[in-house]
Amino acid sequence: MIPPTFEYLRPESLGEALRMLPDAGEDAKVLAGGQSLMPLLRLRLAYPDTLVDLDRVAALREIRDDGDALVVGATATHHQVMNDPLVRRFAPLVAAATATVADPAVRHRGTFGGSLAHADPAGDLPAVALALDAVMLARSASGGDREIPARDFFVDWMTTALEPDELLTGVRLPKAGPGWGFHYEKFHRTAQAWAIVGVACAVRRVQGAVEDVRIGLTNMGSVPVRASAVEERLGGNALSDGALREASELAAEDTAPPADLHGSAEYRSHLARVLTRRALGAATAR
Repeated sequence: MIPPTFEYLRPESLGEALRMLPDAGEDAKVLAGGQSLMPLLRLRLAYPDTLVDLDRVAALREIRDDGDALVVGATATHHQVMNDPLVRRFAPLVAAATATVADPAVRHRGTFGGSLAHADPAGDLPAVALALDAVMLARSASGGDREIPARDFFVDWMTTALEPDELLTGVRLPKAGPGWGFHYEKFHRTAQAWAIVGVACAVRRVQGAVEDVRIGLTNMGSVPVRASAVEERLGGNALSDGALREASELAAEDTAPPADLHGSAEYRSHLARVLTRRALGAATAR
């Protein structure tokens, strides 16, 4: 199908992009990698008056060490992120989950920030950002900077806390310290398909006990959600197979999984429990 007509803007710098946004209007769309937006345009599920293409804004592709955190630029590609030595060393959950996104062609073009700003609850990276307590970095046309915790960033299905005149410029990821283990587990119909359910898991062990555990769930609601009941049950307890199984049974509590052609809400709840058990087992084994 053919996309609707729109005005196309291609800024050369972040400042130029921010100056363009207010005039582009509330119906404008920002194009990063385009792997999520272009299908919506072709199917006429999105009708932007203006498209602002960030491809030439090189400053947004940087990945840098920021002391106790990493900052990943919003337009860093999935391929860049999953192979970056800083990400692989200090944010291994991000590297592992990014490697499961779609296929190599999409990973070479799709972007880290684009996936997060798209805010599809079936996407892999929103749940990862939530589990890691990532912070989204936004800048407005007036030049103001804003830090938005991941727990506040995802508002509803494909809706974020970004204002119309704001751009997501990067994501701050806390560095993983000693004792942490990570794993991303998901179930999907084909290698390229969206996750039916996914589980992002981070566990810190101290002398055989679970000192801290964070679990983000993919496609278990209109936004990514934390499996808080699992976290509370495991935290501070001795690590054992029985404890992991018992805690995993709580994975679907306080969630609202969708029902569609790929699975009922009950099926997704079952998958959440099974995949959480697998993710916990893999994370604690590392």
